[in-house]
Amino acid sequence: MNLRIVLLFLILTISFAACTTVPSNSNANLPNTANTNASPSSSPSTSPPQISQLTLPWVDALLANESFIRDVKSQLQLTDDQINSLKKAASTEVSRLREANAEDTTGDAADSRERATREITSVLGEEKARQFTALAADFWARGGEGGEGSVGREAADKMPSQPNSVPTDTRIVVNIPAFRMDLFENGNLVKSYRIGIGYPEFPLAQGLRKAQQIIINPTWTPPDEPWVAKMGRTPGEHIEAGSPDNPLGPIKIPIGMAALIHGGKSPAKLGTFASHGCVGLTTAQVKDFSKLLAKATGTELSDVTLERYLKDRTATKSVKLKQTVPVELRYETIVVEDGKLHIYKDVYAENANTEENLRAVLQTQGVRFEDLSADQKDQMLYALNAMSAKPKPMPSPSTTANANDNSNANKTASKKTKKVEKPKKEFVMELAQLSGRGYPAPVNLDTGSGKSAPTVAAAR
Repeated sequence: MNLRIVLLFLILTISFAACTTVPSNSNANLPNTANTNASPSSSPSTSPPQISQLTLPWVDALLANESFIRDVKSQLQLTDDQINSLKKAASTEVSRLREANAEDTTGDAADSRERATREITSVLGEEKARQFTALAADFWARGGEGGEGSVGREAADKMPSQPNSVPTDTRIVVNIPAFRMDLFENGNLVKSYRIGIGYPEFPLAQGLRKAQQIIINPTWTPPDEPWVAKMGRTPGEHIEAGSPDNPLGPIKIPIGMAALIHGGKSPAKLGTFASHGCVGLTTAQVKDFSKLLAKATGTELSDVTLERYLKDRTATKSVKLKQTVPVELRYETIVVEDGKLHIYKDVYAENANTEENLRAVLQTQGVRFEDLSADQKDQMLYALNAMSAKPKPMPSPSTTANANDNSNANKTASKKTKKVEKPKKEFVMELAQLSGRGYPAPVNLDTGSGKSAPTVAAAR
């Protein structure tokens, strides 16, 4: 694996995470060679055409990969001048983000993609920009150079064809907008984790990857980039595991190219933007997850062994899993979960919260949108707008009955009317029509706080 790719994303804070970003495979608009099989999106086209999911830091990482450069040169006939111009634009954006302390803001994913669109189109022209994007998507589908974490096109085509799909094998499922990671063993949900996700400028990967090993006491080598000096560090020096300047925490689990599941995050960073294209966990979470992942794959990693490895920070240990574990990186903002409808914030501005997508998700569970009551439909449409990246002004709907009540309008009209509360990050609605259906609710949800997860309200 090209080390520089792993490290190029560590640019916004001293607690960087060595991560990368990739094109979308779920609820996105990026042309992708992998099968696009999540609920459909109705994002309108822009002029010039938006290079969806492609940010300039993402380009910066790709152009550090010699294999990718060879591909764009041979397949797109790009010149050295064009490649150097792209590198300069990407590097300038990386420096700008560092200077702006972008990790302290929520950022705007759409703006980041639009900046990339303008820069790449200005260098390559519209047609070459489209081709560049498609090639980047293909490079992701092939797992980069076909190395660690690569699943190849055949496996990439095995992403679920239906939204909210429940695994029947042993795998990891990450739903990015839900800030949730689940570990399944032989189709049974073992445990759920609250996670941190990539900043909008460094969005967490989408698509199918795989986990093959657990690396304990990972070290870090700062890349040869201008921002490294501002940390008081020297490019190429060895940063030991456990050092406060090592962003990876005590354990990392590679999941393809430079994307990782790793520790080192504070509990406050869970449920929000926290990394540069990785799944972020606290140290306690990543220890717990590593042991359960090993157990689910029949790999020996006892508490005693893990603590012994962690105690000697100078020795990096790699534990190879006896079974390769698929890792689904989903982007599902509309989820039927254990009989309830969840609508999550469209955190990467992918225009995923549309009525079309809602209808598709409900239809998968055997429920037609047309058969819902007027109150139910009004609440759902209100929530879709409120949870979109850029909500439009609209009055809060009133409800005269509980969502579970299927009585006719004459009966419900006599009930007390109340305003629907505006949701913040998530809208939850219980529907009798969905009882017992959908994706499973979290199991033993680890919020990273050391406390039990609070009960989810009906709508918030």
